[in-house]
Amino acid sequence: MTRSPDHLIQCLMLAACVIFGCAKPAGAAREEMSGSIQQMMTPDEFRAAGLDKLSPDELQKLDAWLQGYRQVTEQTAEKKATAKAAAESHAKMDLLVSRVDGTFNGLTGRTVIRLEDGTAWKQANADDRYRPKVTDHPAAAVIHGIFGYKMRIEGTQEFYVDPVRHP
Repeated sequence: MTRSPDHLIQCLMLAACVIFGCAKPAGAAREEMSGSIQQMMTPDEFRAAGLDKLSPDELQKLDAWLQGYRQVTEQTAEKKATAKAAAESHAKMDLLVSRVDGTFNGLTGRTVIRLEDGTAWKQANADDRYRPKVTDHPAAAVIHGIFGYKMRIEGTQEFYVDPVRHP
């Protein structure tokens, strides 16, 4: 009995729909996902998908295609997860909350502010001059915005700062 190429394509599409519609999450059962399609499906599922009509050579080609598809899917998922983790990590860097390490005496034009988290920040605008209301270990927040870093220290107005690379 000869089969038309359209019949084989229909069987492959049906098999892919059955497999990926019923598949478990990627990390759930890696061993189960590495077997042939016939091992992954129950005999009833295999027959219902019409895969029992495929020759052993056709089944082998389907298994090879599915294995390649799995690998591509895993690589794509890994890339997306890595990109998401990097984006979340970057978002965490947009806001830094700490306390001034010691006493804050205000801005004098070239003030360097050291925070308890170990970072140091230099006043960006020499013309900014502020006197603080709270001076001993005040809370501080650094926000990375479009125009650079802004710092707000408890008891003062917001002002621009630049990171000090080697404090």
